[in-house]
Amino acid sequence: MPRRTDIRSILLIGSGPIVIGQACDPATIMTDPEFADRTYIEPMTVEVLERIIAAERPDALLPTIGGQTGLNLALDLAAAGVLTRHGVELIGASVPAIRRAEDRDLFKETMQRIGLDLPRSGYARSLEEADAVRAEIALPLIIRPSRTLGGTGGSFATTEAEFRAQVAWGLEASPTHEILVEESIAGWKEFELEVMRDGKDNVVIVCSIENFDPMGVHTGDSITVAPAQTLTDKEYQVMRDAAVACIRAIGVDTGGSNIQFAVHPETGRLVVIEMNPRVSRSSALASKATGFPIAKIAAKLAVGYTLDEIRNDITRETPACFEPTIDYVVTKVPRFTFEKFPQASDTLGPQMKSVGEVMAIGRTFKESLQKALRSLEIGSFGFEPRPAASDADVRERLRVPNAERLWYVGEAFRRGLGVAEVARLSAIDPWFLRHVEEIIGEERALAGASLASLSAERLRALKQMGFADARLAELLGTTEDEVRDRRFGGIEPVYKTVDTCGAEFEAYTPYLYSAYEEGDDEVRPSRGRRKVVILGGGPNRIGQGIEFDYCCVHAALALREDGLETIMVNCNPETVSTDYDTSDKLFFEPLTLEDTLALLHRERPEGVIVQFGGQTPLRLAVPLARAGVPIVGTSPDSIDRAEDRERFEQVLTALDLRRPPNGVARSAEEAAGVAERIGYPILVRPSYVLGGRAMEIVYDPTGLARYMKAAVRVSPAHPVLIDHFLEDATEVDVDAVSDGERVVIGGIMEHIERAGVHS
Repeated sequence: MPRRTDIRSILLIGSGPIVIGQACDPATIMTDPEFADRTYIEPMTVEVLERIIAAERPDALLPTIGGQTGLNLALDLAAAGVLTRHGVELIGASVPAIRRAEDRDLFKETMQRIGLDLPRSGYARSLEEADAVRAEIALPLIIRPSRTLGGTGGSFATTEAEFRAQVAWGLEASPTHEILVEESIAGWKEFELEVMRDGKDNVVIVCSIENFDPMGVHTGDSITVAPAQTLTDKEYQVMRDAAVACIRAIGVDTGGSNIQFAVHPETGRLVVIEMNPRVSRSSALASKATGFPIAKIAAKLAVGYTLDEIRNDITRETPACFEPTIDYVVTKVPRFTFEKFPQASDTLGPQMKSVGEVMAIGRTFKESLQKALRSLEIGSFGFEPRPAASDADVRERLRVPNAERLWYVGEAFRRGLGVAEVARLSAIDPWFLRHVEEIIGEERALAGASLASLSAERLRALKQMGFADARLAELLGTTEDEVRDRRFGGIEPVYKTVDTCGAEFEAYTPYLYSAYEEGDDEVRPSRGRRKVVILGGGPNRIGQGIEFDYCCVHAALALREDGLETIMVNCNPETVSTDYDTSDKLFFEPLTLEDTLALLHRERPEGVIVQFGGQTPLRLAVPLARAGVPIVGTSPDSIDRAEDRERFEQVLTALDLRRPPNGVARSAEEAAGVAERIGYPILVRPSYVLGGRAMEIVYDPTGLARYMKAAVRVSPAHPVLIDHFLEDATEVDVDAVSDGERVVIGGIMEHIERAGVHS
C-alpha cells in the first residue's frame, strides 16, 4: 500500500519541557528550523494549537511521537472539537484507541474482552469509590492515576492511613481525576514488548525487554536487559500472542506501542500491566538496542506505508517486517542525581526518580552490565565494596529498592549470602543474581594476586566478563596504565556491529560495540579519508542534559557537510547523537579513558573533539592528550585553564579583570583562613563540576567546615575557589566563538534571578 496522497501537511506536537519520565526520547533538536517546514516555539496549550491549526490548515495530526504531552494534547484538541472544526485527521492512533489505552477502566474492559488476565483492580473517581475497591481486594494495594507520565502519583499503600493519603494524591495527579486501585504484584517479574502494527494488520515484535528489578520499581528506575533472559520459549510465545492481541484490540492502526507484562515467579501467571499507544522512553531504548528505528518507521506507517514496503536502513535488503535478531546483550542502568538532593530519599517505587540512563552492549550479560556501570560516571568501575554498611544495613538495602541496590547485591555475596537468600530479600530473579555472584567470585579469586601472576588467558577471560582496567588495577594493587600496558598488543577488543539480523546480512551502517573475542573487527577502519571523533555527553543528569547532545549532533552534521568522516562515541540511548544515521560511524561505548583509547587506537583519527559534550569529555581531555591523542578545537591546556579554579584566577589577574575578593584552598584549614580574610558570605566552588554540583553559598565558619568535608571528596585532585559572595548582584551570560584571532559574540543573556541562583 503506497503512501497516502491525500495528506500533504502533518502537524507534530512536541514533548514540551523536559521532565522526569520524558526527556530526550523526543529531544529538543526538534525545535531547529531545518527539521520541519515550519517550527513554532509556543506554549503547549489547546488555545495556542488551535491558532496554529487555523493558520497552517494541516491535513493530519500525528500525536504518537511527542510522548505523553503530545498524546494528552491530541485528546484535549479532539474533546474541544478543534480537529473536527478544522477538518484535521488524527493519524497513527485514533481517539478511541488512545482512550482505550490511557483510560485505566477502558483498558481493563478491553483486556477482559479478549481474555487477557490483569491484576484484580477497581476504578475510582473519589475516596469513597476507592474505599469500596479496598474492601473488595484488601491491602497492600497500588494506586495508578490515569494519563500521567513517569508514574506520577503512583504509590503503594500497606496501611489504611497510607491508602487514604495516596488516593487523594493520585486523584490530584491525574488530569482526569481518575485512579486505578490494583492488587499489589510487587516482587513479580516485569517484561516489556515493543510492538509495531501497519494498516494491513501486520504486527512485529521489535524487542523484548526484561527488568532486573521486580515489579514495584518504575521501569524507568529499573535496570533493564534486552532481549529478555529468563523466559522459556513457550512463555515468550504466550507473551507475544498476548501483545499482538492487545495492540489489535486497543486499535492502534499504525505505529508502535509499548506493552508491559508481569509474571509470577513461581506460578507463571501472566498479567498485562499497561500499554503506551505511542513511542516512549522504552521505544528509544529498543531502537538503540536493535538498530530498528521505531519512531521513523511509525511515522511512515502513519502515512500509509506497510511494514513490507519499508527497507531496513542498516542491511538495505530486509524489509521492516523482518523482526530484529540480536546476538548480544543490552543492559540499561538508570542514572540518579541524589547527590544534588541529600535530603531526598533514594528509595525507589512506582514513581520515577532517575534523570537519565546509560546503555551498554556486550556479548554476555556480565560484560554489558559491567560496561554499563562504568558508563554512569559516578566514580564506579564495577562492584566496589560497601564496607561501612553493617550486615543488617546490607539486608535492608536488598529488601527495600534503592538507587544503590545493585552494589549491595554484590556486597551481600562478598559477605557470604547465597543466591537463594539474596533472591528472597530482593525478589530479583536468581538467574541475574548468579551472574553477579560469579563476578564477585572472580574478584575474590584475585585477592592477593598480582598483575604479573595473571596468564594472558586469565586476563582475557576477565575482560570478557566486562572487568574495567581501572577495577582490575584496584583489585590487583596496581595502576590502570599498567593493566593497559600489559594488555596492549595482545588482549584488545574487537568491534562488532549492531545489524538487526544477527550477522545474516551485510550491515551498511557502522553501529559498533566492543567485545573481547578472538577474530577480526566486523567493520574495518577506513583509511585515506580525513576523520574526526566527537565525544558525546554520556548520561543525562541535572546540569548536563540534551543541550550538549544538541551541540554534538550539530558538530557531526557540520563536519560531514565539510566532507570529513564523523565518528560519534556515546552511551546514552535517549539521544539523537546515538542515532546510527547522525554520524558516519557510531561507537556505543562507555566514555572512559580505557574504552575511548581502545577505539582511537583502532581508528587513528586526525583529531578528537571534546568541547561539545559537557564535563564528560572535558575530564578526558588532559589524560587523552598525555596518551598522545590529537585534541582539536580548544586545547586541553586552555580547557584546564578555564576549569581549574586556581589557574583561571591567574588568567583574571594577568588580564587585570575585576572580580570579587577571593582565594584558593586545598584543606579545611586553608579555607577557614581565606574566608576570614575576605569575609562572609562566601561562594565556594570546586573545579571540573557541572550544574553547580558542590557549589554553595556559606554564611559562617560552621557551614564552611561542613562543606569542606563534602567538597574535597567531590574533586580531591583540584583546589576549591572561595569568592566573597556578591549579594543583590545582576548575573549576565555572554556566549562567544573564536577562531583564535577574532571573537564573535553570539548572544548576551541577563538573568532575572539575582546572582546566587544557578543559571
